[in-house]
Amino acid sequence: MTQTLSDDLTLPFQIEQCDTRGRLVRLGPALDRLLSRHAYPEPVAQLVAEAVVLAATMATALKFDGTFTVQAKGDGPVSLLVADCRTPGHLRGYASFDAGRLDGLELGPGGIESIVPLLLGKGYLAFTIDPEGPDMERYQGIVELSGPTLAEAAHLYFAQSEQLNARIVLAAQHRRDAGGRRRWRAGGLLLQQLPLQPGGLTGEERGLAWEKATALQATTSAGELTDPALPQNDLLYRLFHEDGVRVFDAAPLDNACTCSADKVRGILSTFSAEEIESMAVEGVISVTCQFCSAAYDFPAAAVQG
Repeated sequence: MTQTLSDDLTLPFQIEQCDTRGRLVRLGPALDRLLSRHAYPEPVAQLVAEAVVLAATMATALKFDGTFTVQAKGDGPVSLLVADCRTPGHLRGYASFDAGRLDGLELGPGGIESIVPLLLGKGYLAFTIDPEGPDMERYQGIVELSGPTLAEAAHLYFAQSEQLNARIVLAAQHRRDAGGRRRWRAGGLLLQQLPLQPGGLTGEERGLAWEKATALQATTSAGELTDPALPQNDLLYRLFHEDGVRVFDAAPLDNACTCSADKVRGILSTFSAEEIESMAVEGVISVTCQFCSAAYDFPAAAVQG
């Protein structure tokens, strides 16, 4: 099948001689639309962008139908960070923050390198797999917020939850496009070691191959991961061609929310008449979706049970 996607995609690949598979995620217009719905300060927007690309990269590496959620809670200026990826590749994300505590924080040319301790502080990072279908169990893994970046915090999760080695690189940048307008872009590169195969590499050979693959992965710059002029296949070839990188069909990603007037009305209908009255302003209840900023207005009388 001919590769036609050039942006907002997840691309699976395999490094043949290293017993390693991976995912490359590129986000452009979909991410910019997601962030443009909020008036986030730039440091917060970068954090949300990295969380969204982390969710997309990890979710699409799993073989399941459902929702994969990344959630962080901390005692820093950003108290809550949420991003999720739902089959077949729908992305959302938002952050709750204290604007007063963000004063004095500025992004340099390459972004904030210690984004986790500066913005989230101390807390935890949770990864939730919520599969669709009957008799499917929800799984959640929780780790301490550790390291300077979300990628480093994810590595702690990999170490505790994965039976095989895994490493991820994330990047988000507010870049100028060809017309001079600044737009958000992000990228993620995940490597996972394949299970030991009979007749394949020995344990020592696998260790050396993994070291080589991750060393090459670590050379990937934020500019390369977010550069719309650098095709995804070219990036993977540049990194791993010596060991026979093979790419598969890419799948699209997009920004899409699950909110609707019916869902919001259904939630409001669970509140008591007293609670409905306390929420109403001049007889109208206004609800704004945290993910997409869509606004819903309902006459209080219409949602009372």
